[in-house]
Order: sequence, then structure tokens, then C-alpha cells
Amino acid sequence: MLKERCDKLMAALEAEGVDGAIITSGTNIRYFSNFTSDESVLVISKDRRVLLTDFRYTIQARELSAPAFEVVETSRAIAADEIAQVIKEMGVSRCAFEDGYLTVRAFNNYKDLPVELVPMTPVIDGVRLVKNGYEIECLKKAQAIADEAFAELITKIHAGQTEKEVANELDHLLRMHGADENSFDTIVGSGPNGALCHATPGARKLKEGDLVVIDFGCKYKGYCSDMTRTVAIGEPCDELKKIYGIVLKAQLKALEALKPNMSAKELDGVARGVITDEGYGECFGHSLGHGFGLDIHEAPYASTRSNDALVPGCTITVEPGIYVEGLGGVRIEDDCVLTEDGFINLASTTKEMIII
Repeated sequence: MLKERCDKLMAALEAEGVDGAIITSGTNIRYFSNFTSDESVLVISKDRRVLLTDFRYTIQARELSAPAFEVVETSRAIAADEIAQVIKEMGVSRCAFEDGYLTVRAFNNYKDLPVELVPMTPVIDGVRLVKNGYEIECLKKAQAIADEAFAELITKIHAGQTEKEVANELDHLLRMHGADENSFDTIVGSGPNGALCHATPGARKLKEGDLVVIDFGCKYKGYCSDMTRTVAIGEPCDELKKIYGIVLKAQLKALEALKPNMSAKELDGVARGVITDEGYGECFGHSLGHGFGLDIHEAPYASTRSNDALVPGCTITVEPGIYVEGLGGVRIEDDCVLTEDGFINLASTTKEMIII
């Protein structure tokens, strides 16, 4: 599998007139080599694949990346001249690098490498766009863990708890149900804090009549889930009920429209149109969704400015929201995988309002 991924990368790069790649981002190092430490560098050409790392990791690197990669032991900092030596041996002349991730300091260290450096982050990341069967199974498991943890969480939530207590409980449940780690910091926004799209859980206590926005996810074998549900603590006011109904309608309409090879911008427009028609367009200020995989946010992106297409095998979240300052917010989010003739919705938790 690793060799096939590297071959796919080189085919994409050769089409751009590039004959090698330096991979430095932790996510892409893992994707192409299976090595899980970002204290390493990959150098890839058509005929050779080298993983450079220091003594602390060489045994692990050989075990995880074999037989696709040969491991070269370096100094701890992986000096530019050590990379240069490998590049010379490989005969690479034009080398892609990840300009989207490389720091200025690191780039300055690489400027004297004996190659022409070509910025190609979108091409390198693009190899990860279409997920294979193994990746989809990992994504399904990550989402199943999230669904199971949430199902248990809603039996424990009650008025008087702080947002932080809810977040801590959910993080614990994710691990109890098999998560390796969170895919991002859990978001819990109650009452007026729900209008903060990425609210940081704090000391505010849940109150009767609150809507509580809970956005969370976990990793399973490196692959991420990402879901949002908005629950009610007791009976919410009529406006919050109305907002919830609009967001649910927008999400269901977008899911109804979702199909392979449609534009991501078009999908965003379906949900945004519902919310705008109901008079809340200015209260939906973020994009409808994003891809997910080894990173929690990756291509494609469903927004008003997107040029991405939703191709079979790609992933996309569908997460419309309405946020009213001083009142609260609602967001509902599912994880979806496009297929040849439709899509798979990985989430199983109900989207109907849960009143606790």
C-alpha cells in the first residue's frame, strides 16, 4: 500500500515536470511511510524512497515503513547536508516541497540543497483526497466511537454542570469506547455561548432552557471523526426551537442534494439558501463543510468560494449552523463519504432535538 501511494504521488509530480519530493509534514509522513513521528524527513523519487530520522526512532521507522522505505540514520536535527547527500544519490533535479507546512527557518536551511525546490502542497495533499477501503473502515470506526460516546454522554448531562465538566466527561467516554485521542479540542457552548462557533468550554453552568452545542471527534488508527449535535436542557424558547428546525431542514436538504461529482460550492449553496430564505443568512458565517481523514480539516472544502468537486472516495462534513449573539446557537454535523452512486453517512446519532 505504501509503495502504491508513493507511486501515485510521483505520477502526479511527474505530470508537473518534477522528479522528486521532500515530505516534512507529520500527516504526509504518516500517509506515505506509516511512520508516526514528524521528527523525520521523507525523500521520494520514482525509483527510491528514503526515510531520514535519528537514532531514537530508527527501529520504529524500519518496522513501520518496511519494505517500501529504506531508513537512513541522521543527526537529531536532520541537517540539510544529510538530506542533500540523499538527493544527490537519488539523482533528483526538481524537487517538490510542502510550502504550506514548512517554516521560514526550515526553508532557509533547504535553500542550498542541490535541487530546484518547487512548492507543491496542493498536489502532494491531493494524493490523500480519495480514500481507499482501509481508510474508510478506519473513518467508520472513528465515527462509531463518537456516536457511542455521545449516546452515553446524554444520559449524564444535567443542569448545573459546567461546560468544562461536560467536555471532560465526553473526552473520557471517547477513550473508554476505543478512541486513540481527540481529533480536536472538544467544543461545548451552552446558552449564549452557543453563538460562539468554536466556543472553549468554560465555567458557565448549564441552565434550564439552554441549547448546548457539542462539537467533537476522535481518532482511530490516525483517522478522524467530526460530529456536532445540539441538545436542549429542558424546554427551549420558541425562537431557539425555530432556529433548530431551520438548521435541521438545511442539513437534510444538503444531504438530499449530496451526490458524487457535484461541486462543493453547490452543496454549500443548498444549505445556505434554506437558512437565508428563513431570514438568518447573516447568522451562518462559516462554510458548510470540509473533508476529513488523517487531518480533521482537509480537501475538499464546501464554501461559497470553493472550486472543489466532490468525487467518489472523498469525504465531506455537512454542518450548517445559525448563531445569534446573546441568545445561542445551533449546529448539526454529519460525516459523509462519497461513493460512485451516492454517499455513506457515517453518523448514526439522531438529528431530532434531544431534550434532557
